[in-house]
Amino acid sequence: MWRRLSLVVAMLALGAVAMAGDFNLPPKTYYRTAEVLGHKIFYREAGDPAKPTIVLLHGYPASSHSYRELIPMLSPHYHVIAPDDLGSGFSDHPDPDGYTYTFDKLADHAEALLKALKIDKYALYMQDFGAPVGFRVIERNPGAVEAIIVQNANAYLDGLTPERREFFRKAHEDRSEGSVAGLFARTGPESIVNQQYLRDVPPAKRDIMSPDSWTHDLAFLRTDKDRKIQVQLYQDYLTNIDSYPAWQATMRKHQFPALIVWGKNDPAFIAPGAEAYLRDLPQAELHLIDAGHFAVEEQPQLVAAHILNFMARHGQRQAPAQEGEPAR
Repeated sequence: MWRRLSLVVAMLALGAVAMAGDFNLPPKTYYRTAEVLGHKIFYREAGDPAKPTIVLLHGYPASSHSYRELIPMLSPHYHVIAPDDLGSGFSDHPDPDGYTYTFDKLADHAEALLKALKIDKYALYMQDFGAPVGFRVIERNPGAVEAIIVQNANAYLDGLTPERREFFRKAHEDRSEGSVAGLFARTGPESIVNQQYLRDVPPAKRDIMSPDSWTHDLAFLRTDKDRKIQVQLYQDYLTNIDSYPAWQATMRKHQFPALIVWGKNDPAFIAPGAEAYLRDLPQAELHLIDAGHFAVEEQPQLVAAHILNFMARHGQRQAPAQEGEPAR
């Protein structure tokens, strides 16, 4: 009897596997590390490496964990790499008392990771801090970049209010105890939860925001030294603003296919910063969506749909078939 029951269970399992083959299920995401420039860099990887690659660069105060929902939506169609910056997430956190963090150094490690993985062509997705990392990588090797995807990632003064510009100027120039204490407070739990993740989301809609996001981030901001890493990056941020003209010149010169998906409810990186890209990339595709700074947390399906359609239109892959529609 038990033998017969086991056979039935096995047949049902095989049937389930066969049925699953009829669906476009996402491939497994792998969690890996590579040693580059003397440090371990953690990255998530999914999809077939023979397919076009999309590199996802995260923002503050986050890590590749930001893309836990987006990756499975992209990986059936693309090879996806999402690294943690040096000093963030599961990557190494060199002691900031002996190692000064700058966006140049973050870009050094991102670039070295791509070289170590032998990824020489890719589309680059940038959000928040991902822009200063990504644009440095682009400037160093523009020929590797097949497309750029911008999600609340500034490269124009238009995207910063005067108050926000002054904040970054003061963070860079004023290294007094009071100024540093103010920056340090921004890396604490109350600020991360309420002034980052929940700031742009009406209370009635906050069930769309997963507490996994800020819980994960705060796990890597438990110590004063971990928080000091982010303070140092705040202090270095003015170098990004000073680099905007060079980044804009690079875009004008190379005319990368570009998708801008911008959460229009973001009061920190405001919507005119999205529209400004069209000055240098007039063929760019722009979508201002009903979301805030962390649009990929609020609307990952919409962001993924825009990416898939954009990549298809630019010859990276045929658009996925809609339900009930045969693939072209």
